[in-house]
Amino acid sequence: MLRIAFDIRKVNEFGVGTYIWNLVRNLAAIDHQNEYLLVGSQRNFHELGPLPPNFKQLYQPEEEGLWRNNIALPFDLHRQHVDVVHIPHHEAPFFTPSKLVVTIHDCVHLLFPHEDSSKFGNYRSYLRTKRVVQTAKQVLAVSRSTKEDLINIFELPDSKISVVHNALDERFAFTHTADERKQVLERYQLKDPFVLYSGKIRPHKNLHRLIEAFAVLKNELAESEKYKNLKLIIIGDELSKHQYLRLTVIRSGAQQDVRFFGFVPYPILRVFYQSAELFAFPSLYEGFGLPPLEAMANRTPVLASNTSSLPEVLEDAAILVNPENVFDIARGMKLILSDDVLRQKLIQKGLEQVAKFSWKLAAQRVLEKYQFAAIGNAESKASAKHPAMSPRT
Repeated sequence: MLRIAFDIRKVNEFGVGTYIWNLVRNLAAIDHQNEYLLVGSQRNFHELGPLPPNFKQLYQPEEEGLWRNNIALPFDLHRQHVDVVHIPHHEAPFFTPSKLVVTIHDCVHLLFPHEDSSKFGNYRSYLRTKRVVQTAKQVLAVSRSTKEDLINIFELPDSKISVVHNALDERFAFTHTADERKQVLERYQLKDPFVLYSGKIRPHKNLHRLIEAFAVLKNELAESEKYKNLKLIIIGDELSKHQYLRLTVIRSGAQQDVRFFGFVPYPILRVFYQSAELFAFPSLYEGFGLPPLEAMANRTPVLASNTSSLPEVLEDAAILVNPENVFDIARGMKLILSDDVLRQKLIQKGLEQVAKFSWKLAAQRVLEKYQFAAIGNAESKASAKHPAMSPRT
């Protein structure tokens, strides 16, 4: 039996929180032999809901800091005699008293650093991430694209990195009636057809080119009875935080047709997915890219970039375009809007593509990597078949 510490302190956040919630819940469903210590506060622990008795809490206060993260937490882990520590992001403590497994979701903080960060800050971030991935016994990458980034940036050996794909968030498997969708759209004063984007708003998301491409598309559809009032709906941060996008809208002459809705709860977001004519995601870089899969699960055709992880995750279930070419983005959107046969083909292929990704399969792969990190290759294969017989290190 292994004692596995799992850092759940970001479970209440978006992005990595989705990963933590789904992975922990699925580990709980498949592994009743090993003991898990979930590192976090009462609020973090309660977010996960009921868990089997082999999942316990290793309490850590909400307040974080250098002392708590790098001295108090490692000391607590040492006292618990844990075999494996899983940090589900790149912000691991300076040292851990047992075998470290770390999940890297992307390298966006290195390849597309925040516009306000300094060169010194960027280099420090690089060094911190380098220390984490070099210290780790096993590195889990959420895509082959992210694995390649880690090899190229840090020169890690191929054998140290395992690809474990994400999947859709299992908390949101529900549907809306036609009346419910109608009520939501009326609340947001949406009666015209629309193109949808949902996700974070950062420069690498390429929204300025999406807006410019939408303006080109609107000009080409000016005579279309169906799409002459087409709108672009952008769901993410408030527009006030991103003045460069406001200027892009003005320069493109699309002030009447581009709307920003800020944060939208997922039940409402599903209505937008289900009601959109298409979902546009021309990001310059993604470690995995869940929003396009969410759109596909809601029977919405998808346009996405032909870069980073998106071709790997979406395959031929989406129209893939050059994200740096405004006219290619516009061409792809027009193709989806104008070809009903293609739309139906993309919808069907999208549903099939979503079915390829499973949190249960991800949990099984992660469990194998825990055993490998703690025990070694030969013994981990045996323990994967007979987890109750796996020795304690």
